[in-house]
Amino acid sequence: MKLASVSSDRKKGFLKYVNSKRRSKENIGLILAEGGHLTNRDEERTWALSVFFASVFNNTGRPWAAWSPELEDHGCGNSDFPFVDTEIVRNQLNVHRSMGPDGIHPRVLKDLADVMAGPLSITCQRSCESGEVPADWKLANVIPIYKNGMREDPGNYRPVSLTSVPGKIIEKIILCTTERHLKSNAIIRQS
Repeated sequence: MKLASVSSDRKKGFLKYVNSKRRSKENIGLILAEGGHLTNRDEERTWALSVFFASVFNNTGRPWAAWSPELEDHGCGNSDFPFVDTEIVRNQLNVHRSMGPDGIHPRVLKDLADVMAGPLSITCQRSCESGEVPADWKLANVIPIYKNGMREDPGNYRPVSLTSVPGKIIEKIILCTTERHLKSNAIIRQS
């Protein structure tokens, strides 16, 4: 009876219950390590996945706040930086997000919103103006998720990163500002 009432209100509660009753958790099994041998040692599996993930990504992109002269034609200048006030930060606090490497649970930030929204809004505003993100907000716990194919091949996993809640807040603010800019200046056509 309790399960029925939980599942009708909250899907997350239902999924948590189902996952707790599963007989086995999916762990990463053997991975093809450097040198072509299969390994189940955590260090070697971590290294093999890390090497593969690093080979896929490059670091040639420009920072998001590096405004260039060609963007000025579209009305994209420093005045388009979002003004981040406490209400915006408060609206972005979501208790259903995962905890990042900083160990701060989103529920703590939500419960302390009256105290935390001010400092977070100042930090987010300064980050938007300077184009620099605090180093702690860049840290992430990377979890390899199996896609398809041979489970031994590191190329058949995708990295999913769990970042800090304040980092997620600033990402959402930047996303909303970018969407608003694209819509208001009709940069992307409806089609």
